[in-house]
Amino acid sequence: MRKLIDLIRINSHAYYVMDAPILDDGEYDELLRRLKSLEEQHPDWIQSDSPTSKVGGQALGQFQSVVHQVPMLSLGNVFNHEDLLAFDQRVRERLPNQEIRYELELKLDGLAVSLHYLNGQLVQGVTRGDGETGEDISHTAKTIRNLPHVLIDPTGKPVPRILEVRGEVLIPKSGFHKLNRDAEARGLKTYVNPRNAAAGSLRQLDPAIAATRPLAFYAYSIAQSEPAHECPTQSESLYWLKSLGFTVSERLEVVDSIAEVQTVYDQINAGREELAVEIDGMVVKVDSLRQQQQLGFLSREPRWATAYKFPAKAALTTVEQIDWQVGRTGTLTPVARLKPVFVGGVTVSNVTLHNIGEIQRLDVRVGDSVTVYRTGDVIPKVERVWPEFRPASAQVVELPSNCPVCDSPVIMPEGEALARCTGGLFCPAQRIEAIRHFVSRKAMDIDGLGERWAEGLLSNGLISDVSDLYQLHTRRDELLTLEKLGEKSVQNLLDAIEASKKTTFARFIYALGIRGVGENTSRHLAEQFQTLAALFAADLDSLKMTADVGEISANWILSFLGETHNRQIIERLVAAGVYWDAPVKRTRQPLTGESWVLTGTLSRFTREQATMILQELGARVSGSISAKTKALVAGEKAGSKLAKAQELGIQTLTEDEFVTFVAGHGVEL
Repeated sequence: MRKLIDLIRINSHAYYVMDAPILDDGEYDELLRRLKSLEEQHPDWIQSDSPTSKVGGQALGQFQSVVHQVPMLSLGNVFNHEDLLAFDQRVRERLPNQEIRYELELKLDGLAVSLHYLNGQLVQGVTRGDGETGEDISHTAKTIRNLPHVLIDPTGKPVPRILEVRGEVLIPKSGFHKLNRDAEARGLKTYVNPRNAAAGSLRQLDPAIAATRPLAFYAYSIAQSEPAHECPTQSESLYWLKSLGFTVSERLEVVDSIAEVQTVYDQINAGREELAVEIDGMVVKVDSLRQQQQLGFLSREPRWATAYKFPAKAALTTVEQIDWQVGRTGTLTPVARLKPVFVGGVTVSNVTLHNIGEIQRLDVRVGDSVTVYRTGDVIPKVERVWPEFRPASAQVVELPSNCPVCDSPVIMPEGEALARCTGGLFCPAQRIEAIRHFVSRKAMDIDGLGERWAEGLLSNGLISDVSDLYQLHTRRDELLTLEKLGEKSVQNLLDAIEASKKTTFARFIYALGIRGVGENTSRHLAEQFQTLAALFAADLDSLKMTADVGEISANWILSFLGETHNRQIIERLVAAGVYWDAPVKRTRQPLTGESWVLTGTLSRFTREQATMILQELGARVSGSISAKTKALVAGEKAGSKLAKAQELGIQTLTEDEFVTFVAGHGVEL
């Protein structure tokens, strides 16, 4: 209780007094809910300074304090349909055999203010403060543009001698965006949200500054009226205020049942982005003012009204377990298994923690209380860890030394954020990605074997790794039983697999999917080591002597080839008939060390063919123009790369000029 009270007090001060909230509304609501729950379980332990019996925060010293003649209470909250039904049941139990109608308004996200009128003249504006005492902000309240300073009843009736109108001061969305744009243009600090902007504007000591802000006042109740107004219901009192010149809720409805309340809530929630103002829920009030008096008040809130909050963007829950998942590329990702919590409109029970570095940054442990954040369709994430609630049994999370799927060693090179399984071709979690890459056009080029067929072959037990592809000819009858794979399709697939056996050493190395080993590096490795046996025998120093291979890449290659399972699969591929001619040891080529770029549409050959030609001549083909670029080959519809090359004075060749150029080096197209 003490921990909760202290946290709520700190954050109440930040929200109500300093206009600089630390927590999301959902987090604050959950802290308050937990405290209320403890107080219900242990009423004898209720603390004298419990915030459950208080509203808002203390007034700032720089403004004159004003005691509210009628306390400005807060509203209770409901968060789901069950809570709403419970509210309705409590109302009906206190009003037996009475017809009950509910008035519905938007729950505006602004600063609660009470306005005092004397003989129709605006004389004072006061903030809510702690509910008993607020701040006199008359000097800034009078600058609010939509606020009537003089009240005139359009029917000609005299207005009450004393009238106290309560409502929310806020900045509509359009005004907020303009305010921040102007601040950015002048190099000033921008506001986090419209509520902070409104509260900060109202608390300006200089009314001239407040006058420049697009503040608006939305009336929601009458606190005092002498003589009494003649409106019998909440809705009629708001329509009367509207006739006097006040702005009221953008949506204002009266319904006959709690079922209709839910329907309106769902409509407002679905369309809230289209509203002119920020809201965080809907206010449900018993419409009859006589029934409101019968229901009365609790210590800090009325019994006749509640705020039906929208699904929280953030909520508190507990980490029950942390599991490690292995992705298709071997990356290990920690996943927190949570005590299920409703947040952002869905129940969340699993949240990714991305990597071990994120776990260490958050210092999240099994058993911790955490805040889960979600808004719109964004994937939920752990936003905050609450060490204040950490149990003694909380467990520190360590990176596994072995893959949880295949038990291969896990590596995380120095300076890297991601840990990876070294199982490669063997690890079941990586098989689909390994197969997809292995059969791709730039690797083994097995035409027609897409990801969908690979998944089908795996799920039907026809293959377990890439080496099994070369045994599929022995399982022809089983292939024919697969959906949409007829006689012709099966034959085409088997022919493509057979044709792929003849390859190059560079393509074979690339097909293995070793991390950091792309097409160029594969070609350099093939030229450097010439044979598979030599590559298997390579050590760190010899690998680093290869062009394009640095310390990190060399370690990745060693880890992959050092894993027994990967070697066994490579040996099975060779045994199945995969072969290549011995690479020709390169001498220095005419374009060695040069960087070339291709852009636009080529008509006489593909971009890939042009790339291979340049690589055969020793050039490195890059995807972007820089000062180090030697030349650009520009086809039809060349765009920004051509413009940049011309700007930098880089040699540019048309397609015909490129053909002539490579012909001069013995390459005929």
